[in-house]
Amino acid sequence: MEELIIEPGRGERNYWRDLWRYRELFYILAWRDILIRYKQTVIGAAWALIRPMVTMLVFTFLRKVGHFSSHKVPETIFVFAAVLPWQFFSSALSDASNSLLTNSNLISKTYFPRLLIPASSVATSLVDFTICLGFLGILMATNGFMPGPQLLALPFLIILTFALSTGAGLWLAALNVEYRDFRYIVPFIVQFGLFVSPIAISSSDIPTSWRWLYNVNPMVGIIDGFRWSICAGIPPIAPSTFLTSVAISILLLVSGVAYFRKMERGFADVI
Repeated sequence: MEELIIEPGRGERNYWRDLWRYRELFYILAWRDILIRYKQTVIGAAWALIRPMVTMLVFTFLRKVGHFSSHKVPETIFVFAAVLPWQFFSSALSDASNSLLTNSNLISKTYFPRLLIPASSVATSLVDFTICLGFLGILMATNGFMPGPQLLALPFLIILTFALSTGAGLWLAALNVEYRDFRYIVPFIVQFGLFVSPIAISSSDIPTSWRWLYNVNPMVGIIDGFRWSICAGIPPIAPSTFLTSVAISILLLVSGVAYFRKMERGFADVI
């Protein structure tokens, strides 16, 4: 029988090893969230498409009214290529920020690396993302629009979105345990972010004098990258815009892990 030795500092020394040891719990948590999301629904996983489709229709209409250029890309594809990463990010951020509170009973009863909970919530959003990506493929095939070789950059952009979502999600998950006000702040952040991201417009439509401030939003570079990768004919993304998104995403991920680890020790006491 395996002997478990409890000693001061053991958890700190073995934390990252425990993340691997508890990988099955990560899969279980993610699978449970997927099942709960679509349990007892009439149309099941089709709900993953309804919100992005409505967003696409609304912003496509706004683009037609505003007469913005889509660089000879069908309007629906131009907009949905931007909705795709935004939907992944906003869904992951919302789920991760509330993940610790919804799993409070689990946190207070047993030991495991708490970082697995928000991380599994972000991974769950990948399922909706995959469904939406498949719909985009159908949309492109219906319009006879084929992507170019830059589509090979898409996996890296997905990883970058995952990193940004995880970093921001860890920050908000930890803050939400300590300050319950954040459960009301997160929906505002998501709604505000939707309108300051280049979904209805292209970043090139922003005046040059304001573009440096606009690029502070890390989703700007990611969305521009998705458009460039998916839509053949879109001008290459500005290196400064993309590098800003990469730098902010890495900063949020590293600082999010550090802050989460700092606050993690007290979760069971205050949750």
